[in-house]
Amino acid sequence: MTHLGTGMRRRVHLLAAVAAASTLAALGGCGMVGGNDNGGTPAAGPSAAATPGGDPAAVPSAEAPPAATKIDACTLVTKGEAEKLAGTPLQDPLEKPGDRDTCTYTGPVTGPTAQVEVYVGDGAKKFLDIDRELGHTFTPISGAGDEAYAEDGTVFVNKGGVWACVRLVRTDDPATYRAALENAARTVAGRL
Repeated sequence: MTHLGTGMRRRVHLLAAVAAASTLAALGGCGMVGGNDNGGTPAAGPSAAATPGGDPAAVPSAEAPPAATKIDACTLVTKGEAEKLAGTPLQDPLEKPGDRDTCTYTGPVTGPTAQVEVYVGDGAKKFLDIDRELGHTFTPISGAGDEAYAEDGTVFVNKGGVWACVRLVRTDDPATYRAALENAARTVAGRL
């Protein structure tokens, strides 16, 4: 039996949580979960933000974020932009009927290993919350929306209460892609 390292297990759990959050958000928007008849607009509640030192801190939010279901994740990062970010050709995004909250561009089966994932809405926020709980180190990104943070291989952007996330999977040193990911965060912020 193959044993996964702690980091890989955390990533697998994180991806499962993001998928679950996206599914629940989609079902809630359809009125199928919790009897929510407000079109999927989340209720107001606490919002977490990182302090300039990168440490997480809870910051209360007085207003509910707008429904993110109107934003198609594949419009936040185009295939050409994803290929530029990854530094390699990628396949067309995986299509999931009714799921506009996620967009995944994968590398060709012949290699190299590459994937660009884009999340928007509750799934993106949940991804950030989980990484904060795991103690990941965040660096603020200037000039990207209302708030934006980078960690190895991933950037998070908040604009107008809507969160988006871009994750790059490559086998190279994540520092190689830091500047490109920060530029992607600024592009995404401009499209939110």
